[in-house]
Amino acid sequence: MKRALYVLIIIIMLSACSDSESSHEFSSVLIDKVFEDSVSIRAIEFLDGNTLAFAGSGGTYGSVDVRSHAVRTNIQKYDSIFPEFRAVAHTNSDFFMLSAGNPALLYKTGSNGEMELVYKEEGEGVFYDAMKFWNDSEGIAIGDTVNGCLSISITRNGGVSWQKLGCDKLPKGIEGEGAFAASNTNIAIIEERTWVGTTEGRILFSPNKGYTWELIQTPMVHTKPTEGIYSLDFHNGTTGFAIGGDYTEPKGNTANKIYTKDGGQHWELLASGKTPGYKSCVQYVPNSGGYDLVALGFTGIDYTKDGGNNWISLSEEPFYTLRFLNDSVAYAAGRNRIAKLTFQ
Repeated sequence: MKRALYVLIIIIMLSACSDSESSHEFSSVLIDKVFEDSVSIRAIEFLDGNTLAFAGSGGTYGSVDVRSHAVRTNIQKYDSIFPEFRAVAHTNSDFFMLSAGNPALLYKTGSNGEMELVYKEEGEGVFYDAMKFWNDSEGIAIGDTVNGCLSISITRNGGVSWQKLGCDKLPKGIEGEGAFAASNTNIAIIEERTWVGTTEGRILFSPNKGYTWELIQTPMVHTKPTEGIYSLDFHNGTTGFAIGGDYTEPKGNTANKIYTKDGGQHWELLASGKTPGYKSCVQYVPNSGGYDLVALGFTGIDYTKDGGNNWISLSEEPFYTLRFLNDSVAYAAGRNRIAKLTFQ
């Protein structure tokens, strides 16, 4: 009887091990064109399993049906301005898009089927970079430093209204510090915790959905205005990765990749001096146990199967941002296009 029990325990343990996540060990990527137009797209987001939303330059925004690849587009104009949209987000009921530059314009799905302006900010230095939601009620938008601190605006009512935090509620900023509006991925959220990467290689961290903030310095390169953290992602509440560099010197690969194993309290350099160089977006591959990451930029698509220690180039095709639909299919956007990426 005891022997039978031991055998049963071993079978259960082996079964559990076989179901655990591991690297997908990709070696190639297929790229299928989905949408082409004279628009620069740095912000995409899945609204559900069937719809990819996007917004870009010239006030252009729209959606892609990932089943048929049917594309719908529209133009959002404000007075004589065609906004440069660099961030999008969504709740279960609404879609949001946020423009870079002055004035900052934040739009929400309106009741009449058109986009409705719910937040506007004007002034010297105003430049918003990214946006994300904690839940259907609470969301955050971040921008460059104005009057001594990073710009952070928060909604607590589903995006109907937004309130900018005063500098008395935020860590002191550095003159010229911002957050690159390169891929809408310099905000990472896990439950109530939030990490925001900046041009100074710093991370603003909030443990409680933006009510309080602390500052964490990382070893990310940040000696020039074009250097810093461009993108970060978390596999879970403890394991995270960030990438950056200098888009004006894209081959530079020193101190442009960092990781954390303690929820972002401490960051260490990884693969410094190794490829890849500058990238504008990095994302963990779903169901890979935190081993697989894909990083891309106008320099192409790179992949790691060991958490960021070693990388291979899968394609030289240029993109700005991507989001995974599942553990082998992602959609990427860039200059004049959106494409489906199938990893194999």
